[in-house]
Amino acid sequence: MVNVNNEWDRLREVFVGTAEYANNPMKGKDLHSINYAHKNNIDDVYKGYYPEQVIEETKEDLAVLCQALKSFFNIKVRRMKPNKNHKTFKTQDWVSDGYYSFCPRDSVTVIGDTIIESPMTLRSRYFETLGFRDQFIEYMKDGARWVSAPKPKLTDDNYQRDNLDKLTLTNIEPVFDAANILRCNNDILYLLSNTGNKLGAKWLQNFLGSSYKVHVLENMYSYIHIDSTIALLREGLCLLNPERVNEDNMPEVLKSWDKIWCPPCEDIGYYGDFNHASTWIGLNLLSIDENTVVLDKSQVKLQKLLKKHKIESVPLQIRHSRTLGGSFHCVTADMHRESK
Repeated sequence: MVNVNNEWDRLREVFVGTAEYANNPMKGKDLHSINYAHKNNIDDVYKGYYPEQVIEETKEDLAVLCQALKSFFNIKVRRMKPNKNHKTFKTQDWVSDGYYSFCPRDSVTVIGDTIIESPMTLRSRYFETLGFRDQFIEYMKDGARWVSAPKPKLTDDNYQRDNLDKLTLTNIEPVFDAANILRCNNDILYLLSNTGNKLGAKWLQNFLGSSYKVHVLENMYSYIHIDSTIALLREGLCLLNPERVNEDNMPEVLKSWDKIWCPPCEDIGYYGDFNHASTWIGLNLLSIDENTVVLDKSQVKLQKLLKKHKIESVPLQIRHSRTLGGSFHCVTADMHRESK
């Protein structure tokens, strides 16, 4: 039931996130360093649930996505359980409350037959993977391997704001979001950024062993995840963000591949002051197979470019992808692809 080796083989089973109870969490050094590193002061940042319009319209868009995956492609769709209450929780070092269950890709990855829960960067996401728990137990009973990376302490020493020319995530313990990872069979691309440090890559390499090679990508994109920077479309073909990827920082494993340079993405806008993703969220696509992707319907130029490479686009929408910080790749987590 669990089997994923790359980003493009035929998708058979997937988790889709939920916008219900999406919350802007308590402020701390973690949130200031990761989500709001560009702000000198975050006192005016909104705290509490996202506006009802954002939640309801996103629920509609995710329902359409689920129906399309099931009806058109015969993909089994599972949903995360939302955290309804966002009660405060604490460790011996800090206090926080919950974030959301919108982006399952951020917290979980499957490599081979193993489910890996990541040691996430934000305190508010410390217990987010509990939304998968009941269904992961089902997978385990059916033979899947299931592991959680060591829970980080996430003390203030994990973050720095003294020099914003450097990464705000320090390197004192293994920390990474699963969305810092792309799978390319035995090669794992790992983005070094504010949501993934070198010790995180070291832990992943040690855990996976000699059958895999974890490629650490440096000096590419410092903000957060990799999936609006690189998309692996099929063996030998990738989609790249021209503002972030160049010949100097090109991953070694991709140098011989054919490359599609993404055109500027159409700006779908965001709600109020909730700007949590750049226009490059338009590159954030979900591969159904090596000839089909789910893509934002506004990105007509990209759809035409992909068609030249014999890749058909299924045009859907997540109206508040910039507001909530995630599009079709982010809001899904592959559990089973027909990998060779």
